[in-house]
Amino acid sequence: MWKIYVMLTLVMFMWGLNLPMLKYLLEFVGPVTMTSLRITTAGVAVFIILSAMKIIRLPRRSEWIYIIPGMLLNVVAHHYFLNAGLTMTSGTNAALILGTGPFLTAVFSSLLIRVFPSKLQWLGVLLGLIGVSSVVLAGGGMSGISQGDVFIFLSIATQVLSFLIVSKAAATLDPRLLTAYMLLIGGSTLFVISLFTEPGELAAFGQVPPTFWLIFGLSALFGTAISHLLYNYSVGQAGPTKAAIFMNLNTLVALLGSALFLGEVITIRHFLGLILIVTGVLFGSGAAEDLWKMRRTRKGAGERNVDGVV
Repeated sequence: MWKIYVMLTLVMFMWGLNLPMLKYLLEFVGPVTMTSLRITTAGVAVFIILSAMKIIRLPRRSEWIYIIPGMLLNVVAHHYFLNAGLTMTSGTNAALILGTGPFLTAVFSSLLIRVFPSKLQWLGVLLGLIGVSSVVLAGGGMSGISQGDVFIFLSIATQVLSFLIVSKAAATLDPRLLTAYMLLIGGSTLFVISLFTEPGELAAFGQVPPTFWLIFGLSALFGTAISHLLYNYSVGQAGPTKAAIFMNLNTLVALLGSALFLGEVITIRHFLGLILIVTGVLFGSGAAEDLWKMRRTRKGAGERNVDGVV
C-alpha cells in the first residue's frame, strides 16, 4: 500500500503544478478549445504508454457502461467547468474549492456505494479541509462567490463522482485502460463542443508564443496523461476515499508553485496549514493506521521472541 501512497503524492504534485500552468495557457486560447486539444493529446500519450506495456484491448460491451459516464464526468464536465471557471475566478479561490474533494468523496462514497470511512479517516478529512482553508484564506481567498467559483465546485463534484465509477470499473477493466478511453473520447467530445461554443478559436493557436507549447506539452503529458493514469490506477487499488484524501496536497503544491513562478509570499500561516494537511493525509488515507498496526505487529513479534528465548 505504501507504493500507492507514494504514487498518489507524486500525482498531487503534478496536479498542483498543473493549476498555474492552466492559468497561463488560458491567457492565449479559449478554455474549451484549449482543453479539448490538451486532453486529446493526453489521451494519445496514454495509449502510446499502454501499448508499450501491452495492455491495450477493446472494451467489452458491459464495460462501456463505465467508460461513457466516466468520460462525461471525469473529462467532459470536469475539464469544461474547471477551465471555464479559471477564467472567471482567482487561483486561490479555485484551490480552496478543489480542496473540498476529499470531503465530497467521503460523503458520496457513503451515500452512493455504501463505503463508510472510519472515524480516523473522517478526522483526516476534517483536518485536511481546515488546513486547505487556512492556507488559501491566508492569501485573502473567497472574497465573494462568483460564477467562476460555482463552475470550479461543479468541476470537483463531477470528478469525485467519476472516481466512484472508476472504483467500480476496476473489477473487470484495468483503470489505466479506462483512463485512456475516457481521455481520448472525452477530448474529442470537448472539441466538438468547442466548435459551437468558441467558433474560430483554433486560429488563436497560430499566435501563441513558443513558451505556450512547452507549457501545453508539460500540462498534457504530466498534468493530465501520466497523473490521471496513476491516480485512476490508485483508486482501483486503494478505493476512492483513501485516494481522494491526498487531494488536499493540491492546494499546498499550487501555492508553492505560485511562490516559485509568480513571486507570491509564503507566510507562517501556510506552514501551519501544511502541518494540518499532512496530518489529515496521514489519518484520512489510513497511513497512520497502517503505521500503528506495523508497530504493534513488530512489538508483538519482539515480545514473542523474548519469551521464546527465556
